[in-house]
Amino acid sequence: MPATYRTHLTVLQEVASLHPTATAFRVPQLEPTTQRILEWDAISFAQFHSDVEHFARYWGALLQARGIALRSVVGVWIGGMTYVDVLHIYAIVRAGYIPQLFSLRLPSPDVIFELLAKSDGKALIYDISYEGLVSSSPVPTHAAIDARACAVSDIPLPPLQPLVDGSDTVMIFHTSGSTSGSPKLIPSTYAWWDHAITKGWQVMKPKKHRNNERQDVTVWMGSMCHIGQTFMFVGTIQHASCTVQYTKQAFSSEELLDMIDRCGLTRINQFPTFLAIHLRESRYNPKLLEKLQQLDEIFISGLMLTPEDEQWVHNNGIRITNCYGSTEGTAMMLSDDDDRIGDIRPLRPIPGTQYRFVPVTSSEDEDEYRNPHMQLRELVVLSSSPDCPHPSLRRKDDGHYHTGDLFLELAPGKFVFRGRDDDWIKTENSLRCDTKAIEDNVRTTCADLVDDCIVVGNSRPSPALFVEPKGTISPETLKKEIIRRTRHFHSRRYMHERIVSPDFIVVVPPRTLPRTSTKGNIRRRAVEESFRTQLDQIYGVQH
Repeated sequence: MPATYRTHLTVLQEVASLHPTATAFRVPQLEPTTQRILEWDAISFAQFHSDVEHFARYWGALLQARGIALRSVVGVWIGGMTYVDVLHIYAIVRAGYIPQLFSLRLPSPDVIFELLAKSDGKALIYDISYEGLVSSSPVPTHAAIDARACAVSDIPLPPLQPLVDGSDTVMIFHTSGSTSGSPKLIPSTYAWWDHAITKGWQVMKPKKHRNNERQDVTVWMGSMCHIGQTFMFVGTIQHASCTVQYTKQAFSSEELLDMIDRCGLTRINQFPTFLAIHLRESRYNPKLLEKLQQLDEIFISGLMLTPEDEQWVHNNGIRITNCYGSTEGTAMMLSDDDDRIGDIRPLRPIPGTQYRFVPVTSSEDEDEYRNPHMQLRELVVLSSSPDCPHPSLRRKDDGHYHTGDLFLELAPGKFVFRGRDDDWIKTENSLRCDTKAIEDNVRTTCADLVDDCIVVGNSRPSPALFVEPKGTISPETLKKEIIRRTRHFHSRRYMHERIVSPDFIVVVPPRTLPRTSTKGNIRRRAVEESFRTQLDQIYGVQH
């Protein structure tokens, strides 16, 4: 039956009405030559709401003039890292359309056009830097300009809460890794998004360890073109909290201190790979350590802290909340401030969800890295759970969503993440990469040159390829030939999935990579450990 559902737009309207003068954003203003931050501009919730309405009229008039019907899918191919990007994304929904969100990490226009065709997209809004790539677009294209200074006609906007079925789509995201050369569509329905808003309220509820009167202030985590930041942001604004826009995702400890001092930052939302920058610096910078200790919370997701960083935060009283989530399900499990089992902060499912942890048999490659006395279990989101993703993503035989992520149950209802039992890895910003697809492509295109290979790069910016060669070809010639033969394959993949430089190929003598004892398969994690120093050099890691 048609009904009305909460959306990020209804949340924004409510907060703007209740807290119009509260600061929604702090945006850096940079000195043009040095790129030094001169000041952090404050944008109120009232201004944010007004800007969304303004952008909605801008896009509504433009799309309607092109004859594009309401409820059509409109592609949005932008960075998703700035305040203006948020205005575009929110405004497309407010204007009555369904945004299909592409980040700039997917820079292949052919893949964008294919994904738009799958959703029957009718237009494409693109970042101005990609103007030269969209000339062959099969649908009308429009540059994502800053429309705040543009005059717009006072056209009527659709109802804020349209009467829709819960199964109707409000937004379309994509998997963070490519399958068969392309990401998969992840439609977000109104009913699913309504429940995600409830989860977001809980996940982003201010801790307020210091002062109950001051505003909660957090920092951007990633691109609004991915579900993670979209989810975190809708949770943040429900509490009239402020979001600080960083200058880059891997912002420096100096910038972090500036956010704390000038923006009143009270918590950090960050992927562990980027947080490690500040944890390393805090070992030698007493002021930074003190500021980290004073934060209400450091919220991490996607990956786990290294044992060294875990020990450091525990010994120094730094408040960490660990979150397990996925593109398909948003946040699903959280750690508790005061709950520890030894050195581990276990995860517990978020209340209101319905999950099952199904015993599995792990692959031989991973056995030695896991506890042989405990049963690995895969997290399965039941179809009855309100956060079970779109039916197109569920398994056909049982109707549930199988995450592929494995856990150990340390105590009743308390779990620790233990990776995946497949060939996917997670890069530094928690985006996924199908290593087997890269390996299979190398074996197919370079069968005369490569005897065996393995792709590694967990928690790294991009993957690296280890190769055992055939014959006596020189390592440098082999690297260049592999890049030449696999260039087309990588051109269709996300930037974090690509190997496009010989610098990320390591040639080793035949049969020297660590292998399993019975089947002789190359052990991915063992390669990462054995060649850690060389990998650090490849990625420019400073110790």
